[in-house]
Amino acid sequence: MRWSDHYLLGNAAMDETHREFVERVAALQRATDAELPARLAQFAQHAMEHFAQEEHWMSSTAFPAVQCHADEHAAVLRSVHEVEQMLRNGAAVTIVRELTRALVDWFPKHADYMDAALSHWMSKREHGGLPVVLRRDVANPASDLSL
Repeated sequence: MRWSDHYLLGNAAMDETHREFVERVAALQRATDAELPARLAQFAQHAMEHFAQEEHWMSSTAFPAVQCHADEHAAVLRSVHEVEQMLRNGAAVTIVRELTRALVDWFPKHADYMDAALSHWMSKREHGGLPVVLRRDVANPASDLSL
């Protein structure tokens, strides 16, 4: 997984957290089998902090879709914790690779719909309008930032 300006939502704090999410998933992808448990623990810590931060924003701004958004976060964290437990119980590290693929599939959709809606909501409440998002040419892969 690579960071792309396509993921930008116009909220600096959210965009930075999303960049870290992408970096953590990329670290899982690059990890050797021996490194996977530690990388998964690092990802889990990031995800808990990331989701708690977004949930704070949602509750503090009375975001209407808070429950749906929080439910998605909870489902991801449940999966991560289940995989961590499976590893502790002797499961093969391939289970982490499967989780990583699922995260790569999940994140862009979640960011495009759930997180974009939250970014828009917060911008409207704070500034009276949608956020301004300046992206490099997202159709050109050469413009993507490599991790």
